Amino acid sequence: MTAGLRDIVQQHWQALERDGHASGRLRVSDLPVETGEGPVVAAVDGAGHRHILVPIQPERRVRGGLDGPALILRKVLFEDETSLRTFADLCCARADLNDVFTGLCADVLLHVEGQPGNALKALYGQIDRWRALFRSQSNLLGIEQQAGLFGELVFLERLLEQDPGAHVLWKGPSGHRHDFASARHAVEIKSSLATEGRRIRVHGLDQLEAPPGGLHLYWMRLEAGAGGRRLNDLATRVVEACDDENAIRSLLSAGGYQFLDAPHYGDARFAVVEERCYAVEQGFPRLVASELTSAGVPITVTDVAYTVDLSSEPPHPVDTEASTQQIVALVKEGF
Repeated sequence: MTAGLRDIVQQHWQALERDGHASGRLRVSDLPVETGEGPVVAAVDGAGHRHILVPIQPERRVRGGLDGPALILRKVLFEDETSLRTFADLCCARADLNDVFTGLCADVLLHVEGQPGNALKALYGQIDRWRALFRSQSNLLGIEQQAGLFGELVFLERLLEQDPGAHVLWKGPSGHRHDFASARHAVEIKSSLATEGRRIRVHGLDQLEAPPGGLHLYWMRLEAGAGGRRLNDLATRVVEACDDENAIRSLLSAGGYQFLDAPHYGDARFAVVEERCYAVEQGFPRLVASELTSAGVPITVTDVAYTVDLSSEPPHPVDTEASTQQIVALVKEGF
């Protein structure tokens, strides 16, 4: 039910956005959801912001406290050729949150259908529910987690430059043992904020287990500070470069990054100051189940985590050309 309402309001907004001749005023479109005061209305303003207008009686007050930066709620009057109508106007003031706003509005419409005689109460209830949801589920990333995500997004951006559908190769957020994987190849990304040494933390006996086509490990030394690239900008960039915006937003969310939390990451900047790519093969320092089994060691230990020091050689990193070929192979095989 909610999915159908989501599609309906999305279609109305898109139609209004295409109607550019009225760009200087609020463009409106009645939705097929009725209240005691008339239909709920979808709208787009001159700045391109999306609105949902819930009709109310002229004497009703609209509560304050929701005045940006993302959501704005206010009482408005709208006059057309035949009537003067009063609405509770809920507006999304940030285009990067349109997808989240669509979900909120679909829930509003569903609950207004259930209580058309008190649509304002239905609106308040869903606003409060969504705000509580984000307060309870949106856990901010610490600096190390931000750095880890940044490294994965750097690599994802390179894949998307090869193919805008390459987001399907990003497996880490879904709990896969490798950060990026196709049917035969895989890539693991390790980012470090340490100023010296090249140590990586490995989680489990399968993280460095290579699939049939091979596993490569990309190690990045990051430097946090004003000279780097904004984490928020990189997240926005991969959304823009991907051909499935909803899918990439879901992956970012699963990876711990919520666009609603972007203001908290406003000062998060990182620069890649050193990068190495290693082929994880025979001789690479690691603990994997297959090699332990071959050596006659029974696998009765779980939740294994260990550190590998790559500060000295061997292992030797592969050259830039081989690293680039790995990216190409991963993309070609993934589709």
